[in-house]
Amino acid sequence: MDLPSVSESANYSVGDHPLCSEWQEAPQGAVFHLAHILLVLGFMGGSGFYGLLYMFSFLALGFLCCSVHAWSEPCAPDASAWPCALAVLCVAQALHVAHRARSVAFGGELQELYARMFRRLGVSLTHYGEIVACCEGHIQTMEKDHFFAIEGKTPIDKLSVLLSGRVRVSVNGEFLHHIHPFQFLDSPEWDSLRPSEEGVFQVTLRADSRCRYVTWRRKKLYLLFAQHRYIARIFALLVRNDITDKLFSLNTAAMDERGFRYDLRLPSFCHGPHLQRTGAVPPLRPSRNKNKRTVTKPVDSKS
Repeated sequence: MDLPSVSESANYSVGDHPLCSEWQEAPQGAVFHLAHILLVLGFMGGSGFYGLLYMFSFLALGFLCCSVHAWSEPCAPDASAWPCALAVLCVAQALHVAHRARSVAFGGELQELYARMFRRLGVSLTHYGEIVACCEGHIQTMEKDHFFAIEGKTPIDKLSVLLSGRVRVSVNGEFLHHIHPFQFLDSPEWDSLRPSEEGVFQVTLRADSRCRYVTWRRKKLYLLFAQHRYIARIFALLVRNDITDKLFSLNTAAMDERGFRYDLRLPSFCHGPHLQRTGAVPPLRPSRNKNKRTVTKPVDSKS
């Protein structure tokens, strides 16, 4: 036994490191640098199905390159075994995420609904799956000239989105506006009631052509909102944007017999009695909210 070498190793503490007699002049191989670049790219992955798939794919490639580089050390098999094991785990996780993403796929109309309304707001497929599960994925059909709602009779107990066709909205037999695909059928009614309130439609909705739509029941949707506040905020944004679009469509169509266009956004300017006497303001019409009446301002169509 070499006694000097034993005494030297005994004097070494855990925190001591051997000094380098000379630095290695040649850099590490390309595989070493590629491995760390892939690891950096992998850790930059985001959330959601595609973000997780991106992250685990790059991590698997990075750990595989680390294992290949460590294989060049013949006396350290564990330096290659650990990266190899981590690469296998990342591949398995990537396959699991890909299987989940495939299982969340939807039918043609529901997939188009996601692309037109929810994807642009950053809603993930996971959350959209919860939304579709709330309506059980059922798409309903309404034939031409059939009624979706009748004013004063149909209760407000659901929220619906038109997928195809066109629906005519009228009040007291007078046309208001049309509802086109990927617009809510009953957003004003939904927004006019609190969760504990009940009410009936103040307008009539009739199909101008064969229509298909998806419906969420009021109670089930509020239960979903209680479980997922993020989904509640998404629906609040969609419903209020839809109401705004309907108000602007009403504003475009509202004209009197002299060709003046009414501005529904400025009702306070129409309260003067002289406007009523001159006939510039038509009689008040009930709005889609039973507790409010809408009065409009005449605006010259030439301006």
